[in-house]
Amino acid sequence: MREPPRPTTFPRETTLLEEPERELSEHLLEAARRADLRAAVGEGTDLSGYLSLRAANDQLRERGAGALLGAFAALAGEANRRGAGVALARTEPHRFHVGNSTMVGTRLVLSRGVRSLSVEAGWPRAPRDGFVQGGGLARARVTHFGDLGDAEDFMLVLDVGGTPVWVVPGGGPAHAELTPERLCRHVIKLLTEN
Repeated sequence: MREPPRPTTFPRETTLLEEPERELSEHLLEAARRADLRAAVGEGTDLSGYLSLRAANDQLRERGAGALLGAFAALAGEANRRGAGVALARTEPHRFHVGNSTMVGTRLVLSRGVRSLSVEAGWPRAPRDGFVQGGGLARARVTHFGDLGDAEDFMLVLDVGGTPVWVVPGGGPAHAELTPERLCRHVIKLLTEN
């Protein structure tokens, strides 16, 4: 009998893909290889292209989500070196909603006393999960327990050089790039009394 997922102490070297999804990914890669062979003889180019794009995008998503969660963990670590006493817990797999879509990924919770800061990062894994609205690769959300007014959503996009970057979705085609100062502001809010 498989145990339900539970929070673990951070840091933990893991990837964001669950074991069944890893197996599915391996099967998809094998299908892509077979499709590449068929494409070499003029068959199946659409399937081959889709599977290759999906595999490449999943790698970018993994890298982007890992970088965002790692940045928050590093800020908490720096605060702890100064005596802040921030506890970290990681839940994987974790599901959260953005609009009508379901993102599947990881949640990192930074806690200090009764205060907590939750960082969720993920993307739709199956057709029933929907899609990332706004043309992004993944979504993330930062929330402060008991203070929804300071919650922020982020979107992972590719910059002009093809590098994944987190942005703050705006009202138009241009999005503001997520800065380290913005991340620090969330951790400082966790650490300071109002």
